[in-house]
Amino acid sequence: MASERFVILAIAVILLPTVAIAMEYIVGDDKGWTTNFDYDTWAKDKMFNVGDTLVFRYDPKVDDVVKVDGAAFKDCVAPSGGDVLTSGNDNVVLKSPGNKWYISSKSGHCAMGQKLKISVMDMSAPEPSPNAAVRGNIFAGFQVFVTLFVLLMAVNY
Repeated sequence: MASERFVILAIAVILLPTVAIAMEYIVGDDKGWTTNFDYDTWAKDKMFNVGDTLVFRYDPKVDDVVKVDGAAFKDCVAPSGGDVLTSGNDNVVLKSPGNKWYISSKSGHCAMGQKLKISVMDMSAPEPSPNAAVRGNIFAGFQVFVTLFVLLMAVNY
């Protein structure tokens, strides 16, 4: 009975890391969503995937977040009637692959760098990248570590 539970647990622990894990990105890290910050540099080394979440943190008294298209992003113009996020702690789940653009609609903020452009990938697509390889290596390393831990626990059990 105990060995049966152990086998089920071991299989679950070994397979768990192979499941794609959605990431949560705090936009701007500790700086948050603000002016005079280089969001291109912040996003450059990140691999955004469908299912990941962007978290925009800012003072809601002075800021907001608006999802826009490429032209509005380039011109720093928020469309009238657009979906404006104003909570100061907005979670945006990336639901589809492609380019995504976000700006602040507050006067002058976009022109002062408060805008974010990202490309969202679909993890089910077979297009490997260096970041995907790193993620895969991390998960594989974790999987080996957990497997060894489970085996050591079994020996001492």
